[in-house]
Amino acid sequence: MTAPDLAFLLAHASHVLSTELTAALAGLGITPRANCVLTSALPGDRTQIQLADVCQLDKTTMVVTIDELEKAGFVERQTSSTDRRARIIVVTDRGREVHARARSVVADVYRDVLGALPDDERAGFTGGLTRLVDDRLSTPVACRRAPRRRT
Repeated sequence: MTAPDLAFLLAHASHVLSTELTAALAGLGITPRANCVLTSALPGDRTQIQLADVCQLDKTTMVVTIDELEKAGFVERQTSSTDRRARIIVVTDRGREVHARARSVVADVYRDVLGALPDDERAGFTGGLTRLVDDRLSTPVACRRAPRRRT
């Protein structure tokens, strides 16, 4: 019997889950990427560059995402008190409201997805996946033609 193609299974699951989250969050006017930025900006002490690192976004994508969030009234750019060149991203009251609703939407999607597994397999699945991402699969290896990440 042939072993399952782990790369395909993980990529497919990631794509389908991302698509479902995108559809679920669309009614709130945000994307999963924007939700990551909102969540990570909540403490109010991170620069655009720090948020890009936390959300694993390139600088250009980060600027576009912040522009969209700012236009919607969910965040504001403020000059850092320690570095006038840096901009701190501050979540507005409106952004906090949409984030709270988004958190509930995301939790519902995750609960539904994990609900497809028997109760006794859920913790093992998420625990094992977390260990892989925190350890063996934490950092991509250098390669000549790295695969592109879906956005």
